[in-house]
Amino acid sequence: MSQNDDTGAVQTPSGSVLNLGSYFSISFEKVLNDDTLINDWVGLTLLDTMETFFDARIDLFERKIKQQKDRIQSRAAALAKAKIMTNAEELDKEVQKFKLKISKRLTTLTEAWHSAKVVRTREKFTFFMGVMNVMCTSLLFGLAPEWIHVAYTVQALYLLPLRFWEYKRKNYTYFLADLCYFANVLTLIYLWVFPWSAVFFIACYCLTHGALATAIITWRNSLVFHDGDKMTSLFIHMYPPLVLTVIRHFYKDVGVRFPAVTSISHLEPIKALIFSCLFYLLWQGLYWKLVLVNRREKIQSGLRTTSFSYLLNDKHGSIGRLLRGVGPAHRETYFMMGQFAYHILTELPAIFVLYDSPNWSFAFLMLIFGASVWNGGGYYIEVFGRKFERELEALRQELAASQSSQYSENGSGTPTVSQPGSPRPTSKDGEKFAVMADPEDDTISSNPIKLVTEDTVSSNASQSGESLDGGEELRVDHAVRDGTLGVKGKSD
Repeated sequence: MSQNDDTGAVQTPSGSVLNLGSYFSISFEKVLNDDTLINDWVGLTLLDTMETFFDARIDLFERKIKQQKDRIQSRAAALAKAKIMTNAEELDKEVQKFKLKISKRLTTLTEAWHSAKVVRTREKFTFFMGVMNVMCTSLLFGLAPEWIHVAYTVQALYLLPLRFWEYKRKNYTYFLADLCYFANVLTLIYLWVFPWSAVFFIACYCLTHGALATAIITWRNSLVFHDGDKMTSLFIHMYPPLVLTVIRHFYKDVGVRFPAVTSISHLEPIKALIFSCLFYLLWQGLYWKLVLVNRREKIQSGLRTTSFSYLLNDKHGSIGRLLRGVGPAHRETYFMMGQFAYHILTELPAIFVLYDSPNWSFAFLMLIFGASVWNGGGYYIEVFGRKFERELEALRQELAASQSSQYSENGSGTPTVSQPGSPRPTSKDGEKFAVMADPEDDTISSNPIKLVTEDTVSSNASQSGESLDGGEELRVDHAVRDGTLGVKGKSD
């Protein structure tokens, strides 16, 4: 190796020239002459190389560890998420099972509630409570009229929420926005919040003795003791005018409990109409906004029913016919105007007659209560009578079909069941009898088990003190349950 002193270049044994001046900050001569410096430099270079090598390896190892750590964390998070989702799915399944169990339980209870036995028991209980309510109200009216408003409040706190629940279940919720419920709530507010307010008393008296009481006649409320819904409707329309009449005419020391009554000895027609109309217009405005405007789509789609839509669709009612004669765009307006006119007209007797006379007030209450009794009697006689006639006719047709099938199989003709005015079957000796049924067969037996003759019927009738007129027919009765078809007399 040779050195060029001027340039600091060194010629290697292979003949290549290496310029060391650009690599070292000290002169090359010192490096060549100082063996210690050369040894230090060679050692330093080896340490640096080793450090660089191991640093790179360590850094690579750390990165691999970090990647493995991140992978493990991701997998753990995925497993935790999957576990959470699994738990959520299991929880959802448990919730669904619980809902299904509750639904089945409610279905079972509903079926049990509507079973024949429960319905009969419930109707008996409702009948009992209805009759006892009429009796207790009469006794309170005669013995302790100051407790009438308490009895009304107790019943209202039970019947009004029950009516809300039933109507909500049947999608009749908008019927609860009618004037009758507004008048009941207003009466309760007067009784327990503002008994000193003359404005509330006048408004309640006029509303309850006007449109509310006369609705028993217009809406045909019925005194049907076994029907809880009909009894609730009658209570809503009948009890408030009764309470206000008692407070006005029959309440002892009324000034202590209801001070406003003593300050009003006579109703001024204009003032009474103004007070009652203010509350009526308040109700009408709320009804128009909350029901006819905000819920218009549900009503038009048929999802909900209101008193307006009910009367409009009533093909047999006079109000429905009148509304259908008006254009659809003006029906609601005409209906509200008609209601307002009806409200004013029905209040006039209360203002001019009933408020001043206890006798006329008593006659008015008897009139509306008598209308409900008449409607209830019509329900019991006509509805149950028609239902019994339909069942009897169905049984007669079933009997005729069974008898026809029996004789068709035997090839002996097709006899028919005896009808009014048709000749009765006779035996060989001319004795008339009724065909009896085999208790173990649904068809008529060709060999009668028992013959009930006309003489036997006459004999039994004479023993029981009854008689059969000559114009009566012997009819096949539906006493199949005990194995015989009895004979029943029926006038033509």
